[in-house]
Formats: sequence, structure tokens, C-alpha cells
Amino acid sequence: MNRRRRSERRNDKEIFGGASPHIKRSIPFFDILDEDKLEIIEGQVDWLIENIGIAFRDDPAALSIWQRAGVKPCGEYQDLIRADANWIRQLCSNAPSEFTQHARNPKRSVTIGGVNQVFAPIYGAPFVRDMKDGRRYAKLNDFQSLVKLTFMHPNLHHGSFVIAEPTDIPVSQRHLDMLLAHMTLSDKPHLGAITEKSRAQDTIDMVEIVFGSDKMKSDVCIMANVNTNSPLLVDKVASEAIQIYSGRGQAMVVTPFILSGAMGPVSTTAAIAQAMAEVMVCCAFAQLVRKGSPFVMGSFLSSMSLKSGAPTFGMPEPVLSNYVIGQLARRVGLPLRCGGSLTASKIEDAQAAYESADSMHSTMIAGSNFTLHAAGWLEGGLVTGFEKLIMDADRLGSYQKLLHGGLVTDKNSLAHDAYKEVKPGGHFLGSDHTMKNYKEAFYESKLSDSENVERWEETGSQDMRKRAYERWNNMLDNYNAPDIDVSIKEELLEYVARRKREIPEAWY
Repeated sequence: MNRRRRSERRNDKEIFGGASPHIKRSIPFFDILDEDKLEIIEGQVDWLIENIGIAFRDDPAALSIWQRAGVKPCGEYQDLIRADANWIRQLCSNAPSEFTQHARNPKRSVTIGGVNQVFAPIYGAPFVRDMKDGRRYAKLNDFQSLVKLTFMHPNLHHGSFVIAEPTDIPVSQRHLDMLLAHMTLSDKPHLGAITEKSRAQDTIDMVEIVFGSDKMKSDVCIMANVNTNSPLLVDKVASEAIQIYSGRGQAMVVTPFILSGAMGPVSTTAAIAQAMAEVMVCCAFAQLVRKGSPFVMGSFLSSMSLKSGAPTFGMPEPVLSNYVIGQLARRVGLPLRCGGSLTASKIEDAQAAYESADSMHSTMIAGSNFTLHAAGWLEGGLVTGFEKLIMDADRLGSYQKLLHGGLVTDKNSLAHDAYKEVKPGGHFLGSDHTMKNYKEAFYESKLSDSENVERWEETGSQDMRKRAYERWNNMLDNYNAPDIDVSIKEELLEYVARRKREIPEAWY
């Protein structure tokens, strides 16, 4: 595709810190189960695949793909897939254990799988909340602000996709505005649309404008995240998305959303096995669509209140499931996606802090290669909190330092010169060693206040929510759009305008 290359330039305002492209973990994985228990769970996975089956509903094309591979659908609706578990595992082995999702800015590309861990913000909330305007339906300007904040924050490596649902745009067209925002307001990698086949195709078409068809033939330029319809059902939203994305060699993330007691039995063990069975069959399907297509094993397992039916987060059962699913994913050889800073709380209070910390910390230690919902999640995922996004992302910085891990044992870290300089009973505050190392010696939170109480009172006695509110507003005041080739931007704008003329407005 021939283009006249021109560039839009930033102005000279402050640019908030650039992100590391991803984290390369250097601490051990937390393997909580022994071999015997892992084999028992894997036996349950195989039993589900071979004896219970996974339904592929309302998608004749998907059933034809299975039939061509020698699997005859069965069951009441003739859409139930039962197959030899060893064959399913062999198909899954064709998916790479590690791959790179390329970003528009090559410095922002991320590696998914292996010892790499990538943090992305919340996905899918219809509401937003901030300290000034409260809880409200999200609009396009909210979505664009969240894309900008994600782009600017150094501890978020990936843009997610529906950071909040822009409800002022027709449902049939809003994916175009969201894609355009990610592609022009940020240069980090992001996810694509999945809710309808043509929307997935629009994503592929727009990604091709940005990267070119030749690069898409050899590289992963977009990922898409879709849920199975648990229990044990893959609807056509998921199966068609796999056909569109995997068919072009792009990456699929498939995630069972299982609330134990609703979409799975009241058993963490059974829910883990069910999730594995659903994902492995979807991965096998993706390999039938295109052998070697990248695939990420997703897991979103949570407990629920059996009194009200409401989901609960940060509880011991989903924390345990994170650890176990990490072990099982590594045994299958697939990259892992888990949920992140999850909470049922309505605002950024102590409940949100405890639940989010327990949920995110276990996700991180378990080895989640791609962590969606790492920042911004409130109210069980119904709300994206502006302050929550900044508070969570700030905390991710400490997790990053922990993941880089391990104590340094070089000459400087042992500080021989400092001990020679400082006398017994003295202090190290002004020593040469301290002066050489103080800038990077410890992680410093941008939002935590460690001043004495007098200084805190002098500056307004602000809590962390207020500091986060001021920070994200300051960030937006200093936003500068990343460089983009103007001819690419014009082609994207033309594509969006044309597709909006072709797609009837629909609000459902």
C-alpha cells in the first residue's frame, strides 16, 4: 500500500513517563499443588472433554470445521463436541507458548507467555465514576480520557479495549470509535472487537491499515478477548471471533467466566477443571482454523454469595484458583490470562483495597502472562473508576519491582564502602553510597503519603482518592498525542466514516 509519509508532531508540554514494554519475571512461580493433585485435576479435564463435551451453538461453520477434522457433533442440539483428550492436547501444543503482540510504536510491543507479564486496564464496564461527577453511564469523551490515561501511565503496558462502554454511540457503530481512539490517541497494543462477526472483521481491516497486510501475515498485531458461555457452551460470538482472528494468524484470548455455584459447581476444584476443558477445546478449535495461531488460556474464576447471588472478589477460593490455573497452564504450554485488581466495592475504600490487593497479588505471583482488569475495576466490573485506575496502576509499579525480583549481591549492593565511611552509632543518610543510590534504591509510590501528620494537615489532609483525582486530571492536562503517520490516520478516519454510512444505527 503506497502512502505519502508525513508525521504529526507533539507539542513541547511535559510527557508523562514511558512504559516498559512488559515485565520479564525473575522470581520463581508459586506452584501450590503437588504432582498427584495436578494429575487428578487433569484427569477431570479429560473426562469432561471426552464424556460430557463442549457445545458449539448457533454456528454451522464451526461445526463443519469440527466435522472436517473427524469429530461428529452429537447431543440434543447436534452441537456437542466430544473428542479424545490426547488429540485435543496435541492440537493445543501447536499454539506457541510465547509470542509478541506488536504495537504501532515498536518500543511498546509486548511479549505474551513464558516469564513475561503484561498489565492491562479494565474491560467492559458500562459505567464510570469519579470524585467530581460520581457514577454515570460512560460516554465517548470518558472512553477517550481513559485511553489517554492508559497510554500515559508507565505501569500499564497494554490498552485493553472497552475500558468503558461509550453509551452515547450506537451499539452497532461504537466499536469503530473505540478502535480509532486506541489507534490514534495511544501507541500501545490493544485488543479488538468481538461482539459480532462484522465488528471483528472491521478490527482486522483497521489493523491492516495501521500495520499493512505483509506484516499481518507474519506477526501478531492484534489480540481479541472473548468469554465462553459457561457452563460448557461456546456461542457463535466466541466461535466466529476465533475464525476471524485465528484465521488471520492473530491472537485469541478465550476466558471462561465461572462464578462457582452459578456457571460451575460449588467447588473450586471442579470449576478449575471446567475452565481448563472449555479453554483447551477452544484452543484446539483455533488450531483447526489455522495451525499455529497464537492462543492465550484465560481464567476468570470467582466465588459468589449464595445468599444474594452476587459475585465476590479477593476471597480465598479465587485466589487459590489463580495459583492452580497457573500451574496447569504451564503444563499445557499455553500463555495465561487472569483477572487483576478485582473488587465488589462501589468506591475506592478499604474493601476495594483489600479485595483488589489480594486478587491482583495472587494473579501476579501465579504467573499470569496477560492480566486484564489490572487497574480501574469497581462494583464487580460494572464501573470503571478514574481514581481507581490511577490508584491500581500506581500499585502495579511495586508489583513490577517485585517481579524483577531477587536480591542483588554485587559489590555495590553489599555496600562495603558505606560501612567503611560510617562510624558505629552514625547514620548512612549522607554517605557517598546513599547519595549514589538513593534515586533508585526503593520503589516510591506517586500516591502514598509518607510525610508527618503536620505536613499532611498543612497540605489539606488529603486521602489517596483525592490525590489520585488530582493526578489523573493533571495527566490529562499534560496529554500529548503520540506521533502517527498522517496518511494512516486519514485512511483510518475515512474507513470509520465509510463504515458508519454502511452500518444502520442500532442501540441494542
